[in-house]
Amino acid sequence: MAHIGVDFNNIIGNMKIMHSVNNAPVTNRERKAYSISNAKYFKEAGIPYCRNHDASFFWDYEGEYIVDVHRIFRDFDADVNDPASYDFYYTDLYVQSVEEVGAHTFYRLGTRIEHGKKVGAYPPKDYFKWAQICEHIIRHYTEGWADGFNYNMEYWEIWNEAHGGESCWVGTMEEFYKFFTVAYKHLKETFPHLKIGGPALCHCNDDKFNHEFFDEMKKQGLVLDFFSFHLYTNDPHDFYRDGEHAYELLCEYGLENHTELILNEWNYVRGWFGDDYSDSLHFIKDNRGFKASSLIAAVMAVGQASKIDHLMYYDAAPGVWNSMFDTVFMSPNKGYYPFKMFGDLYRMGKNCFSSSDDKTLFAVAASGENCGGVMLTHFIDDDNTPDKTVTIDLENLPGEGMKTIEYYILDKDNDMKLIRRDRTTAESLSTEFVLPVYNTIYIKVI
Repeated sequence: MAHIGVDFNNIIGNMKIMHSVNNAPVTNRERKAYSISNAKYFKEAGIPYCRNHDASFFWDYEGEYIVDVHRIFRDFDADVNDPASYDFYYTDLYVQSVEEVGAHTFYRLGTRIEHGKKVGAYPPKDYFKWAQICEHIIRHYTEGWADGFNYNMEYWEIWNEAHGGESCWVGTMEEFYKFFTVAYKHLKETFPHLKIGGPALCHCNDDKFNHEFFDEMKKQGLVLDFFSFHLYTNDPHDFYRDGEHAYELLCEYGLENHTELILNEWNYVRGWFGDDYSDSLHFIKDNRGFKASSLIAAVMAVGQASKIDHLMYYDAAPGVWNSMFDTVFMSPNKGYYPFKMFGDLYRMGKNCFSSSDDKTLFAVAASGENCGGVMLTHFIDDDNTPDKTVTIDLENLPGEGMKTIEYYILDKDNDMKLIRRDRTTAESLSTEFVLPVYNTIYIKVI
């Protein structure tokens, strides 16, 4: 029998942001089909940030005209100071849709991934002018420039996956280091109050790149506000490993108390080619993302316990990487509900101690004002895994007097369905569940 222990009095820190996503709600403004929208679900889950990378792939965002620097500033030879040189129209709508659900845009400055024809992946022919273009994009959204806005958009990320081959950067790494430092220096000097960072690595384990990149930053006297990287895997424990590796890198350069660790693309991948790749997409999409929902819950639990400061799931835009929503009618799929559960925990505020004596059982717990919660899932990438009998001990239940404990189940047949409600005046209680693989339980104390 496996055991999960939770102590609501043992506070180990604040809840971190583990429930951000890539890309915005779908609003169907152009068709005025407002019932085909997932905006209310973004609000319900309290999604904090929406990174806008790869937004230009999705037609309903009007992708040809949005987000990417070369899509906003379409003629690189134009006057960088002239508002007429910029096309903000559809990016404005995109950003507005994020703000309307109470989230903020995490803005990736650069280009979407380009697997085939390259347009935006080439190094800019003038690094400083590119930085000036980005300066005006930032001013448009934070200072009202060019009939713009005064949004609280604090995160601005320079480029994406430059070291992952020519799909994002058709140049040498030495060119990239120079480009990045020129852009970073100008933007940080211009906006010292904003968080400027990057470089959105494919993964954080390329130590040659890491040291060359940070050596160049150090040589230029520059300090990243955040270091961003990605991880696609079928093992949630890898998130703890990569968090440790990235943190050790920051420590090596004396940045651990300044630079945030942001893992801003992640999803399930068993392998990138052949049957492994097709099986990965089935894992994400089949049964309305049932298996994926368990991975999502497990990764959030591991992320909260790791050195990672912020997670951003890839992808909330309709497509093969999205297990959160039906990609036609935008109704919630199984993968949405861990975001709703974690959003509830995040609003409680304080991360409290939880333990598991089984590496396939992942738990994260929070407490707030006279309330508490636990999200627990059974995950391992093996459909033949037997059910687990789990004892859950809840110590020091929050609140005084009579308490209500609600139990919700996310499984093949139920979407976070309330299955049981207990009432007790006890300070602690123990309960037992049989938990099949990929099932998730949410326990709420009120």
